[in-house]
Amino acid sequence: MSEYDAVVFDNDGVLVERTRRDVLHGAIRETYEEFGVSPAEAEVEALLGVTRESVDELATEYGLDTAEFWYRRDMLASRAQCESIENGGKPLYEDIGALDELSPTLGVVSNNQHRTIEFILEHYDLHHHFETHYGREPTLAGIERKKPSAYYIERALTDLDTRNALYVGDSGVDVLAAREAGLDCAFIRRPHREDYDLPAAPAYEIRSLADLPVICRGDGEAFRPDMESAT
Repeated sequence: MSEYDAVVFDNDGVLVERTRRDVLHGAIRETYEEFGVSPAEAEVEALLGVTRESVDELATEYGLDTAEFWYRRDMLASRAQCESIENGGKPLYEDIGALDELSPTLGVVSNNQHRTIEFILEHYDLHHHFETHYGREPTLAGIERKKPSAYYIERALTDLDTRNALYVGDSGVDVLAAREAGLDCAFIRRPHREDYDLPAAPAYEIRSLADLPVICRGDGEAFRPDMESAT
């Protein structure tokens, strides 16, 4: 019997490699140029990891419609990522085969665009693994609903009809969103997170998706993090 009824995964940095920054920078520059703006480097960076307030400020500065500006940014970012994937970018991690060894039902909740998640699942033939999947909408509301908000995790839990789930992520916002939803979190310390500090301690810290079947069997004590080093 499994320790959890469901396992929900973040996407980037967990199932597939993260998007190269130059791919996103190109999409952001194209967004500005569509609106007649030649952005400085700081203005390009400002449209990565955004908040609703930061998008409002940028749009107001240039007299742009905030919702339209953000929609174009997100659509162009999604298109750029899909094109990158078609050209060999964002490959699956080698431990993806661990999904076949998990008995709980599975889901995906990502801060990436829903359109991008749909493309990834289709491109890599992963749809059959997951009962539900969510990325954010290309809207201002979508910004506010992204992790560390548990909004999309809650939707996934409703779809999966359980509160007994494990969330697997590679960032502080994943740990915080899981905590908000009342879930255990397994933080996967991929190479890009080697020296990464977390804002709160996860229930487990793993190095590979191959560790998850052990945790789901109830034998995960070896993956409990040292509380002092995790906070």
